[in-house]
Amino acid sequence: MKLEVGNVVKKKIEEFCRSLGLDTFGFVPCRTFDELRELYQIRQEKKLQNEFEEKDIEKRIRPSHYMEDGKTILSIAFPYYHEGEDIDNGFSIYTKRPDYHRVVMQYIDKICEFIISLGGKAKGFVDSNTLPERYIAYLAGVGFIGRNNMIITKKYGSYVFLGEIITDLKIPCEDKHTFDQIREYTQCGECMNCIKECPTKSINKHQINPNICLSYITQKKEISNKEISLLKGNVFGCDFCQLQCPYNQDATCNVLSEFKTVEYMNEDIYTYANMNNQYFKEKISKTSCGWRGKNVIKRNAIIGINYQDKKYDLDEFRGDSPYINEYIDRIQEK
Repeated sequence: MKLEVGNVVKKKIEEFCRSLGLDTFGFVPCRTFDELRELYQIRQEKKLQNEFEEKDIEKRIRPSHYMEDGKTILSIAFPYYHEGEDIDNGFSIYTKRPDYHRVVMQYIDKICEFIISLGGKAKGFVDSNTLPERYIAYLAGVGFIGRNNMIITKKYGSYVFLGEIITDLKIPCEDKHTFDQIREYTQCGECMNCIKECPTKSINKHQINPNICLSYITQKKEISNKEISLLKGNVFGCDFCQLQCPYNQDATCNVLSEFKTVEYMNEDIYTYANMNNQYFKEKISKTSCGWRGKNVIKRNAIIGINYQDKKYDLDEFRGDSPYINEYIDRIQEK
């Protein structure tokens, strides 16, 4: 009888998600992911963990610290790609949309409210949390984890944001995959496109090193001279592995209207190198890269201009920011 009730609740939640335009989601038991403990320990020992990751391994593998009586996790994919709208100007495709943290959370809040109306508790998450989001999505059957370490869905490829909801409702579900299957890369087959395309060799056959991922480098507040040379015109984020992935070639686009490209994110790179506080606050701060602040984006744009034209006079971008001026000095000294 309990299973029947659980299935009814599950069906209602699935129908509600679909009514919001979401069709790629799955459920997994809210449990301790003990199988990840050794992996996280090894990554810490090899210094592969970056500043954005939770250092407390127990928090990473125990969702219960968010909800002690949590029984089920709902994982949802939010497709963001709109075809033919993006100009290559150094910004990753995902950054050219309204801030996904806000957009996804609006959907998550609605689903949480619906779960509460069914008599359960619900707590939602997007990005800024300790959950192993991609692994949970993989277990839930939302997609598989490719060689590029991204979640890849059947319908939308890797052009998705992930969100999760923990609830105390016991919903019938089980892990769709196992941890050991990840490294088999069954769905990738013999394809090595992402390994070949990765400009910093962050992706390789042996292990993923996120600390040299070009996307991560563009987000760092302080970068070395070597990292300056690695940017190669990228202002924020990196799409090299995504653009060459076969699963993205025929990905379904133009799904959620909230993720249409923001026009001012298609300006030329000089716009961002010259931007002032007002421009950043009124425009860039509202996008998915705005959280990092003006100066990091401005710095990367200036580096990008130097990459395109070594003879360009970077003194044009000097101002009252010691941070920006220091990087201009370093670029000119090279």
